[in-house]
Amino acid sequence: MPASSSPPPPTAPSQSARPGGRGALLVATGILASRLMGLVRERVFAHYLGNADAAAVFKAALRIPNFLQNLFGEGVLSGSFIPVYAGLLGRDETKEADRVAGAVFGLLSLVTAVMVAAGMLATPLLVDLIAPGFEGHSRELAIRVVRILFPGTGMLVLSAWCLGILNSHRRFLLSYLAPVVWNIAIILTLVFAGGRYTEDRLVEVLAYGVVLGCFLQFAVQVPSTLRLLGGFRPTLSLASASVRQVLKNFGPVVLGRGVVQFSAWVDTAFATLISNRAVSSLLYAQTLYLIPVSLFGMAVSAAELPEMSRASGEGQDVAAKLRERIGNGARRIAFWVVPSAAAFLFLGDMVAAALLQTGRFNAADSRYLWYLLMGASVGLVASTVGRLYASAFYALKDPKTPLRFAVVRVSVGALGAWLLGLKLPGWVGLPDYLGALGLTLAGGMVAWLESSLLRRKLVKQIGPVGVPSGLLPRLWTAAGVAGLVGLGIKLGLASLLGPMPGVEAEWGGGLLVPPRLHPALGFLATAVPFGIVYFALAAALGVPEAGAVFRKVGRKLRLVR
Repeated sequence: MPASSSPPPPTAPSQSARPGGRGALLVATGILASRLMGLVRERVFAHYLGNADAAAVFKAALRIPNFLQNLFGEGVLSGSFIPVYAGLLGRDETKEADRVAGAVFGLLSLVTAVMVAAGMLATPLLVDLIAPGFEGHSRELAIRVVRILFPGTGMLVLSAWCLGILNSHRRFLLSYLAPVVWNIAIILTLVFAGGRYTEDRLVEVLAYGVVLGCFLQFAVQVPSTLRLLGGFRPTLSLASASVRQVLKNFGPVVLGRGVVQFSAWVDTAFATLISNRAVSSLLYAQTLYLIPVSLFGMAVSAAELPEMSRASGEGQDVAAKLRERIGNGARRIAFWVVPSAAAFLFLGDMVAAALLQTGRFNAADSRYLWYLLMGASVGLVASTVGRLYASAFYALKDPKTPLRFAVVRVSVGALGAWLLGLKLPGWVGLPDYLGALGLTLAGGMVAWLESSLLRRKLVKQIGPVGVPSGLLPRLWTAAGVAGLVGLGIKLGLASLLGPMPGVEAEWGGGLLVPPRLHPALGFLATAVPFGIVYFALAAALGVPEAGAVFRKVGRKLRLVR
């Protein structure tokens, strides 16, 4: 993914880059709080349900109505509504911006209500399509849970409309903090209901907690959103040319999100054919690898989209502004995501154990989850930088290009998931349950395909963009050495303290067996040296971001003294 031209010498960010940088920090702060609370949620969920059949049913059921959020939520509004609305704000056309906001809210509410009703009626068919491995009792439980969840995901779509308004006004923090209340509602439901009900009844009660959380996530954003709108009046009018522009963008973006959602459904369907453990582990893995994707890829992309949409001037001026914003964003993303991928690759079991190993989620589950994180780590950088490239096309009012490449990604990815997830283990004599690793590996590989296609098209339109040439090899060198150091410490601890009981019998002993140590202590013992080595080597290799981190830490230490 490196750009075709040599990188310029490091300089201070230009004035034009600062709003996006501050916005990315605010988005990252909100996402960090939300993801940390999400980890608490997953840990509590793992404590009470682990990888039980009911856990697999709930996680698969939650993915089914989520197609509403994915089709009409943040990703779609980011590609269709925000570029138009932010552009109007940039030209001080506030009255027209308010009309667009009201029309989009009215149309979105109508479409969402119809889709919720249709989804509840068609739930049995959706369960059979997306979770074909569920039969008998599991199928009936999934149908009950999905019908409870559907109205809640409709509220999340309206929450995404609030996010679009807030982001366009550069009010980034609240919209990304709002999911915290969703997580809190689920956590409290688990704490109060866990242990008091059977597993089947617990997941039904939990579904009601999810719906309550969806409503609260929308409600906490409404007051601030309405204050930003001078004259909010929901309508179904298509009279405004700006509204028609949103709808023109909306179709390709919805199709693009639908294609991506289809990919998620394919993975879930294949996982149900492998085992219930594969289903729940796949979604645990998604929670973990989405942390760096959200913190760095989503944070930078969400902050840069309104700024890129506001870019004005002649064609070459706009192209230069976009190149600068994409280049700065890609550097920040790569610097943080490369070590995240290396940590999943080398120390994924330690990460999983520290975050999830409790109650019914044991050391064997942590190691199985590591296999899935290994596959996901392959495409982590491509997935995050690809989000930034897609945002650039949305800012250029060109949602069709990301759609075309999403179709390519999903088509190739579905074939790869079938080959690597369902067929390859049997062909090479591996246990069937390792097919889940093939699912995440296939997804990671096609992420590079999509990212490369997006970048190549951008280069033709606006000139050289992407991660500067030579940066990724330096980052991967630093991260690889850091990963080997962490792995060496893990082996030393396992040799000194003995291996963690309960995992030796599964496939992959030796390097894959964690030490007999409390998960949190084991994680700190490996992660802290990993981080120190990465930053030190990156700084020694001339990566400016690493030097900036050391300078910032040095200033903090001097202040403490």
